[in-house]
Amino acid sequence: MTSRNIFTAPIDTKAPPSMMGVERDHPAPRKGITSQSPLQTNKFYSNFFLDNQRAPTYTFPYSISWGAGQGVAASWGMVVSHIEASRRVFGPEKVPGAASYYFNPVGIQSLILSATELGNQTTVSTSDVTAFSAQVHLSKDGTSRPAISFPLVQGMPYITAEYGQTTPLIQTGVFFKTVKKSNPGPKPNLSKFAIELEDGSTWRLYAWGTSDLNLKVLNNGTAQATGPFTGVVQITKDPKTPGSEALLDDGAGIYPTTLELSGGASGRQGTYRFDFQREGHSMGNLYMYALPHHVHSFDNETMGRLQATQLQTTVKGLATLVKGSSWTMMEPNVPTDMDFAPWHPEKGTITTLSDRAKSLIRGAAAQELDQNMQSQTSLDSMYFSGKALAKFALVLYVTRDMLGDQVLFESRLGRLKQAFGEFGTNQQKFPLVYETAWGGVVSSATYKTGDMLADFGNTMFNDHHFHYGYHILAGAIIGYLDPSWLAENKDYINTLVRDVANPSREDRYFPMWRNFDWYHGHSWAHGLFASWDGKNQESSSEDVMHAYALKMWGKVTGNNDLEARGNLQLAILARSLRLYYLYQKDNKVQPKEFIGNKVAGILFENKVDHATFFSADIEAIQGIHMIPILAPTPYVRLPAFVREEWEAFFSGGRVDRIQNLWRSIIYANYATIEPRAAFDFFSSRDFRAQWLDGGASLTWFMAYSAALGGI
Repeated sequence: MTSRNIFTAPIDTKAPPSMMGVERDHPAPRKGITSQSPLQTNKFYSNFFLDNQRAPTYTFPYSISWGAGQGVAASWGMVVSHIEASRRVFGPEKVPGAASYYFNPVGIQSLILSATELGNQTTVSTSDVTAFSAQVHLSKDGTSRPAISFPLVQGMPYITAEYGQTTPLIQTGVFFKTVKKSNPGPKPNLSKFAIELEDGSTWRLYAWGTSDLNLKVLNNGTAQATGPFTGVVQITKDPKTPGSEALLDDGAGIYPTTLELSGGASGRQGTYRFDFQREGHSMGNLYMYALPHHVHSFDNETMGRLQATQLQTTVKGLATLVKGSSWTMMEPNVPTDMDFAPWHPEKGTITTLSDRAKSLIRGAAAQELDQNMQSQTSLDSMYFSGKALAKFALVLYVTRDMLGDQVLFESRLGRLKQAFGEFGTNQQKFPLVYETAWGGVVSSATYKTGDMLADFGNTMFNDHHFHYGYHILAGAIIGYLDPSWLAENKDYINTLVRDVANPSREDRYFPMWRNFDWYHGHSWAHGLFASWDGKNQESSSEDVMHAYALKMWGKVTGNNDLEARGNLQLAILARSLRLYYLYQKDNKVQPKEFIGNKVAGILFENKVDHATFFSADIEAIQGIHMIPILAPTPYVRLPAFVREEWEAFFSGGRVDRIQNLWRSIIYANYATIEPRAAFDFFSSRDFRAQWLDGGASLTWFMAYSAALGGI
């Protein structure tokens, strides 16, 4: 590993393999997007170009949405909302002492940035879309230039509106209590207003432009500029804590338009850096809001610029104001020593097994490698096919590297290559296609069936990091076991990697970082469907799997940057998931009314629902954050957390009342703290096949628990 920038080089820049057909259109229209493909599909601002364009965008700590003439104010401008923790809505208890969900109310029109020129012909357009930012424009009709433009970057403390010789209209659905102008303003050519709303909140409005901004309050819901204005109008909520107003004055008139991501790796330490592009007033400092996991990982220099001012976010605790145009985050314990074998936080990679354990595991391996691989992998789902391919690949890994059974390994490797070859040659039931409208590799299922949710919505860009992650992992294992196999399969697997984790704008076929959100520290699975609660992701552990797959594919193919990024993503995930997804009793980020659930369930940008999309069973809700059990499982799911969750839901024989596939997943997860008990379960003569998930093997679970237990 080196300390150079690991985010610079593309994985590849050539066209996707010719075996993938090309679709020139996509079922999801690019409503109002003026940027050219490749376009982002899973980012925070996508509600602005989906469905009726009205659903909120969550910038943290605010949400913004197009008014569309709706709501109390009936405005056509941009609605800004901020919800305090006291306004959260909690669901009924399902787990003793824990609410089943919580959400933040939507539709509250705290303040609205509009213009007198906007009306019932207003159109919404989006430009300059990147992995980290976008510009959203409101025009009076479909042919006019934008009346107002809004640069969007996550963590921005002001909602910034760029006016071009249009007349600002400031509205509210909460109603003005007072609107007062400060004279003089805090900077040259900068106007300042204090706005108190009837809900008790205080907001600051700043204007910097070619002329002074004056507002006339028309009624308790509307204030109008006395004339056209060219420049920037900003609104920000003031928490009214010591020093907050002075900080907001210092940052007024300044705003980010995007950021550059960079990073490096040296030994066990990984770093990543946000460099925000600053625009606006020349005096003062740029400020941005950081989430808890950022603050916990700031280097000393960045930490020195941390301020006391905080605002509540919807689902990520308190955001803290940071002065300056750059942040540097450090991860001091990236898992560079992690391989395919079971891994322990203190012991590292473990491949040694006792003769007794080998004998028992060999019996399971022989039986599972005699199964019909083709029938289990040749499915109409990239997701389920990928799980099965990765399962058999791990069984072969255990057979050769942990059992030392070269004969069994060599007699079965060809079968797995053949099964994988159906996908490597794109001959599966629903072949992948490269669609040029958004820029991505998708299942052809929706094109052929018309079902938007075919294969969990793969064609609509749902879950790509899950689906392709399993295929990438399977390919990494096969390539490790037989390096000669890589030559004819590398382009195919690299294409999947590029689709989910392209690091470079030099690759003109795929957007950068489709799934992983470097601001939030985890991925979003939600693709091209509008949602009033924003993006979501269910399985945190499959997010971990995808990062692990990237790391291992990079290692096997000699792509050091890809391996380093995968290691860094795993470290960031381990940190962020413990705050936002996996709750120990001392968690200070999530509401105390919710942490008893131990896991998020489904995490949205605006709510957390202790549930799944497919089952109400507690073993599924908890287990979806366990699967698949792999080397990084104990790296992310710490022993203290595993024990707390076990005691809450599965101890005292409760796990043994589960008669479905989740039973083996939960026992394998239990191996983190009680590997011998897990091994006894898996090696018992009473073990039943119905307890195994289709993406899991008895071979791997036995080897995993035996290795962790020194058996």
